[in-house]
Amino acid sequence: MRTGMIARKLGMTRVFTAEGEHVPVTVLQVENCQVVAQRTQEKDGYVALQLGVGTAKVKNVTKPMRGHFAKAKVEPKRKLVEFRVDDDGLVDVGAEITVDHFLVGQKVDVTGTSIGKGFAGAMKRHNFGGLRATHGVSVSHRSHGSTGGRQDPGKTFKNKKMAGHMGDVRVTTQNLTVVQTDVERGLLLIRGAVPGSEGGFVLVRDAAKRKRPDGVPYPAAQRAAQPE
Repeated sequence: MRTGMIARKLGMTRVFTAEGEHVPVTVLQVENCQVVAQRTQEKDGYVALQLGVGTAKVKNVTKPMRGHFAKAKVEPKRKLVEFRVDDDGLVDVGAEITVDHFLVGQKVDVTGTSIGKGFAGAMKRHNFGGLRATHGVSVSHRSHGSTGGRQDPGKTFKNKKMAGHMGDVRVTTQNLTVVQTDVERGLLLIRGAVPGSEGGFVLVRDAAKRKRPDGVPYPAAQRAAQPE
């Protein structure tokens, strides 16, 4: 298992194949994704990489986090996330991971926070059919109906599908396809819709339910150091 990446959702567009077929894609931007820390079995009890993207103003970073970034010799990051990896999947602290970490045609899982919809009824939230339009039903056509039995069980069970807060939850969309990568601009084009609003951060990982394709960079695709 190798590390994933943190990206920012820019929006949706489309690209055209060589045959002229249009493909709807979500554009993700990876802005200076660097390794900030390593978690090892001996020291932390698990193996993971802490990645950071973006740039945060120093005045907006707490003093302990300033020391954390100074130890890694990287600029303060706007977003930090840990990715579990295998023992041989660790990458040196300070290394920058590029978008060619994923290959064109590869399946990936994308995790983000869905757009909040506020308070929603049962029909919109859970796709209920609603009550009958006639024969005694008045005013409550879009209600969810009965929620519990009478004597048995005589109560409403937990997790009953009812009206309530909709959206603004962690969502993972599986088996999306990487259509195109742009290393210079740090862009990742993924076929289909990705959860979250524009400008929000998402996590991109190798697909959990698909075999990792041959030839993927392991442990990661890293940007070569610039000569001084």
